[in-house]
Amino acid sequence: MIGSATKKIVRILGCNPGLTTGPGTNTYLLAGDVPILIDTGAGVPAYETAFRSALAECGLNRLEAVLVTHGHRDHVGGVDQIRRIFPEARVRKMSRPAAEPLRAFEPLRDGEKVMANGLAIRAIFTPGHANDHLCYYLEDDRVLFSGDLILGTGTTVIPVDGGDMAAYLASLRRLLELDIREIYPGHGPVIDRPREYVLAYIRHRERREEQILALLRQGVRDVPTMVKRIYADVPQAAHGLAQQSVLSHLIKLEREGVVTREEEAGVSLFRVR
Repeated sequence: MIGSATKKIVRILGCNPGLTTGPGTNTYLLAGDVPILIDTGAGVPAYETAFRSALAECGLNRLEAVLVTHGHRDHVGGVDQIRRIFPEARVRKMSRPAAEPLRAFEPLRDGEKVMANGLAIRAIFTPGHANDHLCYYLEDDRVLFSGDLILGTGTTVIPVDGGDMAAYLASLRRLLELDIREIYPGHGPVIDRPREYVLAYIRHRERREEQILALLRQGVRDVPTMVKRIYADVPQAAHGLAQQSVLSHLIKLEREGVVTREEEAGVSLFRVR
């Protein structure tokens, strides 16, 4: 359980530990007269037990709505599980272009507010990790539910499919415009120094871009070799994920006219203009 200035926020782990999820996906139950669940985990059977225990702990027998941060499986996979328990609960998220049936979710727009327990939860469009990513800002408490935009431990992968490095950096900078007291991330512990943490995330991406450009100037042109150099102290099992983020950096630089790309035998090779 996590204390909040004006309401109870209960963190329920998604029971899906792994390389990309850490101890598991965080889901958050906002208890009160209008209970709200933020994200649903991956839908593993053990999560239902954890969810029901949290409801009992809070004395709840209903759920008003589910707010989904984005459509990746570890955040949205449990929607059907929650619907079986509370068929009347509204399930809301930003529409994902051409990827979801219209009946699956009620759409949420950037800036739209959801009222719960007398407080406003504002949806904030924050693409980059995913093209349908929303953060949820609990305005009176100055709490941000960050999904995978910001993690409590480590950094976010920017996948080529649905991801965008330039959009991701813009989303991070958008957070600096908010008055945030705490960040409740999709993975890892609560962040209690949010501005410092967001600035560190931005600096990390800027340094990574500098490393990539330095390697290009040294004649390293392919992504796997860049990853071996940059992530030499990271376990090999994580290199595939790192390749996604490095390639997303390169795509950003290509769009900006800083680098060019050639294809040789099905391998993308980059060079500085």
